[in-house]
Amino acid sequence: MRTVDECCTLPLPLPFQYRLQPDVLMFSFSVLLTDPDFASVTMKASVIATFFGVLLACTYAAKEATKKTKKAKLYIPQIDCDVKAGKIINPEFIAKCPPGCQDVKYRVYGTDIYASFSSVCSAAIHSGAIDNTGGKILVQKVAGHAGYRGSFSNGVRSLSLPRWRESFLVSEGKPRKGVTYPSTLEFSSSKSTAVKPEPKKPEQDLKVPKSAATPDTSGKASEQGDTVHKVYQTSPEPMPSTQMAATTPTPTTTTTDPFSTTPKATTPATTRITIDSAAAKPRPGLHRVRDTGSSSVHPAYSSVAAAASRQVQASQGRGLNTALRGTSTSASNRNMLRPNAGIQRQEPVATIRRPAGSPAHLAMETDLWKPGLSFFDTGVASKEELNLKPLETTSQGNPSCKVDLSFLMDGSWSIGKRRFQLQKQFLINMAHALGINNAGPLMGIVQYGDDPSTEFNLKTYTSPKDLRNAIEKIPQKGGLSNVGKALSFVNKNFFSDANGNRGGAPNVVVVMVDGWPTDRVEEASRLARESGINIFFVTIEAAAQNEKQNVIEPNFVDKAVCRTNGFYSIMVPSWFSLHKVVQPLVKRVCDIDRLVCSKTCLNSADIGFVIDGSSSVGTGNFRTVLQFVANISKEFEISDTDTRIGAIQYTYEQRLEFSFDKYSTKQDVLSAIKRINYWSGGTSTGAAISYASEQLFTKSKPNKRKIMILITDGRSYDDVRMPALTAHQNGVIAYSIGVAWAAEDELEAIATDPDKEHSFFVDEFDNLYQFVNPLIQNICTEFNSQPRN
Repeated sequence: MRTVDECCTLPLPLPFQYRLQPDVLMFSFSVLLTDPDFASVTMKASVIATFFGVLLACTYAAKEATKKTKKAKLYIPQIDCDVKAGKIINPEFIAKCPPGCQDVKYRVYGTDIYASFSSVCSAAIHSGAIDNTGGKILVQKVAGHAGYRGSFSNGVRSLSLPRWRESFLVSEGKPRKGVTYPSTLEFSSSKSTAVKPEPKKPEQDLKVPKSAATPDTSGKASEQGDTVHKVYQTSPEPMPSTQMAATTPTPTTTTTDPFSTTPKATTPATTRITIDSAAAKPRPGLHRVRDTGSSSVHPAYSSVAAAASRQVQASQGRGLNTALRGTSTSASNRNMLRPNAGIQRQEPVATIRRPAGSPAHLAMETDLWKPGLSFFDTGVASKEELNLKPLETTSQGNPSCKVDLSFLMDGSWSIGKRRFQLQKQFLINMAHALGINNAGPLMGIVQYGDDPSTEFNLKTYTSPKDLRNAIEKIPQKGGLSNVGKALSFVNKNFFSDANGNRGGAPNVVVVMVDGWPTDRVEEASRLARESGINIFFVTIEAAAQNEKQNVIEPNFVDKAVCRTNGFYSIMVPSWFSLHKVVQPLVKRVCDIDRLVCSKTCLNSADIGFVIDGSSSVGTGNFRTVLQFVANISKEFEISDTDTRIGAIQYTYEQRLEFSFDKYSTKQDVLSAIKRINYWSGGTSTGAAISYASEQLFTKSKPNKRKIMILITDGRSYDDVRMPALTAHQNGVIAYSIGVAWAAEDELEAIATDPDKEHSFFVDEFDNLYQFVNPLIQNICTEFNSQPRN
């Protein structure tokens, strides 16, 4: 701005130049001289007018000068969809997001307030600040937070997180008054700015052997720009200024503590705890953590494991050397990339877990499937609960738990890399707790995303150690959560003899799903159940009340599981609580007597054939009847524990051809049917029904369905109604098949209600074969229509 004195030295506009000409002034003074009073008033007015004229001239000149000096326009930097808030150093900034950031591969943690490990642009879409077309956003960094809540909003599913060291808020990109926003964002040392690209600089971290560092498989900088390295040295060395850690005794471990913002230098003499003392409760037993220096733990997460390790060591008074023993060799095999598997990001592998001897662990021994009983906390896990260490069991196999298990592993993008590692550790713990062995349970894994694929089958690995190594190497598929497609795949392909299915062992599928499936499961589950597969569901972080409108198939768990009484379903509030369900799930899958879906229409019946051997049948037709009996029998799974077959032939009298416990293989049963000799005589069908009830079905097993199939060619000489009614009341399901001169009213009286579905009639013996498939289909339909509660 120019001063008034400066303005007065400027040339005046033409109107003012004219007004101040000397001749005009002289004229004015001559008028004033002729009339003293008027001249005095006029002079004052002229002076005032001159003053305002000069002031207006100066204001006009200043305005013109201001227009010439244009204000520089604020440049708004653009960021990529995968940029995380923690990578940007600026505490508050405005940035522009590109289109297309509404993608499951851009992780978001939290709701309203987000962990700085989140994608900035994806969080902005989740919050509603922008949509998938992109736009300007305002980001404000705030302090760390505990209990980030996951939710589904605006097409983006955010994940929960127990805690993180830094948070941020995101809103529409409107600048706040009095705040100057940078036109160039400042990134951590491994990333150049968006406006002025610079070559990447090497991180100024302590040098470590090449084998101890995990390569960044995505070709990008580490997620948080912080690193964790282990260096064995004899003297303390100050930490770089970019790292924040607590001090530890030798061997020195430099870390980044996510719960502290003050850099610390390490010293070999002291141990400083940076975690809330309220969380450092003493726990029994020895806690051990993986060697994070040689595992594929992502640097952004390794500090969590290290901090938790120090907490437990302080509470137990043990040295760091003990805590770091053991599992680094196998950990180095984690996160192997599958070709074309999509973007791979490193995630955490090791933290601290509650020991098996703790009171909380012992509480798992109760039968937790009972309605209303919960064994979870709020879902915000303490650091002790984030352990990925396998259960230290030495089981040699449990012969009483002889089951064939298939775990359907969720490999979708929604689960995230960190939770995928938690899921793998859960499966390792299950293998140890079950005691996988040829004499006991066997285990295979199918991973699903867009499409399912078998990681390994039942006979591939037969020990917990081998399973652990195999599970650690499983890469994440990515894609959607197509559970229905996975169940169909397992039903058709997994439980086969070629894949190690043992026949007599129950088939069990444990489905692990993050949130909810992205396809329908009801039909695929029904077919799997009818094939004898016991389906369990472990649902982690299920849909909240405001998310249920996004679920494709409401009540998908009840539509899928073997029974809806709660025994086959477990709800887990957080992935960090998943380790708590190991023992309850082991108890359930090993409770063979309650695996009721192993019982199918083909393997759970005692079937008694009551065959008319009267004179009207004839020898040739009798052989046709026996072939009909054999064709029905061979469709069932016959053994002493599955379906059993018995047969009676009658005329005026009755003869037990063979009982239920006589033959235990299908071949023996078919041979026995073939050896039945034609008797010939009269037709006392009512007496034959009573005989079958006494000689066959009173010896049926309690858990077997009692099915009677009666074949006759004429009217009975005695009453059939009362014997049939007595059989029905004793739980016998009766089917009647009439040929030629059989009386249809008697057939309906013999048959179980509805009699139209349980009685059949054919004109000739040669057409009996037509009833084989309808009869078996009716038996199975009736079996599968039983209540599932």
